[in-house]
Amino acid sequence: MEILKTVWDFFQNQILGMKWLDRLIGGGLAAMGLDTSTRLVGSIEFFLYDVIKITILLCFLIFLISYIQSYFPPERSKKILGRFHGVSANCVSALLGTVTPFCSCSSIPLFIGFTSAGLPVGVTFSFLISSPMVDLGSLLLLMGIFGARVAVIYVAVGLVIAVVGGTIIEKLHMEKYVESFIMTAGSVNIESPDLTKKDRLTYAKEQMLSTFKKVFPYILIGVGIGAVIHNWIPEEWVSLVLGSKNPFGVVLAALIGVPMYADIFGTIPIAEALLYKGAQLGTILAFMMAVTTLSLPSLVMLRKAVKPKLLALFIAICTVGIITVGYFFNAIQGILI
Repeated sequence: MEILKTVWDFFQNQILGMKWLDRLIGGGLAAMGLDTSTRLVGSIEFFLYDVIKITILLCFLIFLISYIQSYFPPERSKKILGRFHGVSANCVSALLGTVTPFCSCSSIPLFIGFTSAGLPVGVTFSFLISSPMVDLGSLLLLMGIFGARVAVIYVAVGLVIAVVGGTIIEKLHMEKYVESFIMTAGSVNIESPDLTKKDRLTYAKEQMLSTFKKVFPYILIGVGIGAVIHNWIPEEWVSLVLGSKNPFGVVLAALIGVPMYADIFGTIPIAEALLYKGAQLGTILAFMMAVTTLSLPSLVMLRKAVKPKLLALFIAICTVGIITVGYFFNAIQGILI
C-alpha cells in the first residue's frame, strides 16, 4: 500500500504537477543571479513554469483525446445517442461531452448538429453543459493541482449538473423554443469512412495544432493573471473576498467568471494562484465552471439557435448548479485538502 501511495504521489507531483520543472526554472533564474524571492522574479518564475507545464500537458491531452474522438465522429455520435431514451440518453450525452471540444463556443456547432438530427433537446443540452465543463483533460490537470479526490468529484458533479439540467429541459418540453431553422434543417445520416491508424494520428496532430493555436493566447492571459495574483495581490485581500469569511464568495466568483472567455486550460493558473492565496476550494471551482460554461461569446452564439426563454432557463440551471457545487466543495474542503 505504501508503495502504491509513493507511486501515485510521484505521478501527481512530478508527472502532472511537474514539480521538477519548477525547481529547474527556479535554479536557472538563480544561476543567472536573480533573486526568486522578489515579487518580479517570482512572477517570472511562476509565468515560465505554468506556461511550459500547461503547454506540455495541453498538447499531450489534446492529441490523446482527439485520437479517441476520431472514433466518435458526429454521425456516429448521433447514432449512439439515438439508441437511448429518457435519463439514460442524458447520461450518455453528458459522457460523450467529456471527449469533445474544450470550450463552450466550439461545442455549440455540435449541439446544433445533434438537434438538427432530431435528437431530443434535453439530451443535446446535457451534451452542451458537460462538453466545456468537464473533460478528460480537466480531470488530469485538476489532479495535478487539487489532487485526485477533488478532480474526480469535480467531474462527477459536473456530469450530474449536465444530466439534471438536460432532464429538466426535456420534462418542460422546451422544443418550441429552439429556432425553427434548427429544427427543420435535418441531417444526412452518413456513416463516416473507416480511418486507418495513420489517418487517426494525422487527425489528432491537426486537432492538437489547431486547438493549441486558439487556446495558447488564453493560456498566456490566464498565467499572467495568475502570476499577478500569486506574487502581487496580498493574501488577506483574496481571503477577504473569496475566503471563508465571505458567505457570498461563491456567488461573486460565479458572477465574475461569466463575462470572461477561456477554457479549462486558461483558468487553471488563476485557480492555482487563488488557492495558494487562501481562496476557498468551492469558490475557485465555481469560478472555473462559470468561465468555461457561461462565457458571453458562447451565450451570444447559443442565442442564434434558441429563443430567449430557453436560453434563460439554460443560464439559470447552470448558475444554480455551479453555485450549489461551489458551496458543496467549500463545506467538504477540510476533508478533501
